[in-house]
Amino acid sequence: MLGLTLREVSLALREGKVSPTELCQRCLHFIRKTKFLNAYVTVTEEIALKQAEQAEKRFLKGETLGPLDGIPIAVKDNFSTASIQTTCASQMLKGYIPPFNATVVQKLLDQGAVLMGKTNLDEFAMGSGSTDTIFGPVRNPWGYSRQYQERCAQNPEDTKDSSDWLITGGSSGGSAASVASLTCFASLGSDTGGSTRNPAAYCGVVGLKPTYGLLSRHGLIPLVNSMDVPGILTRSVHDAATVLGVLGGHDPKDSTTVPEPFKPFSLPDEIDVRNVCVGIPREYHAPGLSKEILAHWTKAAELFEKAGARVVEVSLPHTQHSIVCYHVLCTAEVASNMARFDGLEYGHRSTIDSSTEVMYASTRHEGFNDVVRGRILSGNYFLLKQ
Repeated sequence: MLGLTLREVSLALREGKVSPTELCQRCLHFIRKTKFLNAYVTVTEEIALKQAEQAEKRFLKGETLGPLDGIPIAVKDNFSTASIQTTCASQMLKGYIPPFNATVVQKLLDQGAVLMGKTNLDEFAMGSGSTDTIFGPVRNPWGYSRQYQERCAQNPEDTKDSSDWLITGGSSGGSAASVASLTCFASLGSDTGGSTRNPAAYCGVVGLKPTYGLLSRHGLIPLVNSMDVPGILTRSVHDAATVLGVLGGHDPKDSTTVPEPFKPFSLPDEIDVRNVCVGIPREYHAPGLSKEILAHWTKAAELFEKAGARVVEVSLPHTQHSIVCYHVLCTAEVASNMARFDGLEYGHRSTIDSSTEVMYASTRHEGFNDVVRGRILSGNYFLLKQ
């Protein structure tokens, strides 16, 4: 049952093949069984069981709220959740409990989703491995699979320098691992420069970064305001579309959301791509691109061509400047956003307080890790440079 897609398990719930409470209990059992993956920062067992019980009552009355009613989900720990600790995997916010839900979290709950817990991440979503976290690194479920163990046994030379576990990618590694390890059916991540898509690829799940402005950022603790987007992780493209349909739309609490009305949609079982033109940028054949990735890329292009799509080479001449531009903008906004964590209003506060300046400095030194402090330093350099 836990290996089903969201759409399949939603049907099973409606047909009475499994109850929301039973489904929730199975997911909680798997969370305990896979605790060594370190995917979850907080497991909200009591809240989940209560929500599942409420969903069960709705099913018995025939008053379901929609396709997510009774479905176990997880949320990355940089989304505000009312009365539930939200840490951003940082000492700076350890123990912080928000008084409100992020808009996307509230939309999931309004649809009857069952919150299993908050997932691990790189501190303040700064990273691509889900290893820079005060709770310890997230481990990839596939590193413990029979297929991987057999591959290691067959090719010992390829893995002799490897550790005994594999990374999940990041920064939404906990969310990707939670879906891949069958502890929930959908999970929220966040994506600034790949933080949903990267771990989705590492963990073999579907990761979607919606268009900026389509989903509300209200309640998502900011990294880079001009790029941050709530991300969606599921086991199928259809499931990602279902969750997107629930989360999309204008939010008066976020002025960057698109004001036009949003209409939920569903994907057809078969998609005709004969009128689709697929562009492959020649600049993406960059030095260092692995043969394995290139082979998969070529295979995907061939599949499009066989399905009737037109595949053409295009040029994106400024690609070489993209990483530099990203890092300048990213670190500059990080420096601005992290300025709010000064130990005065909420979050960690140092006991070294011989003066205001000393308290500020010691609070930020103790609260932030090296990665965050490094980005703050770089960002202030760019902002102050004439």
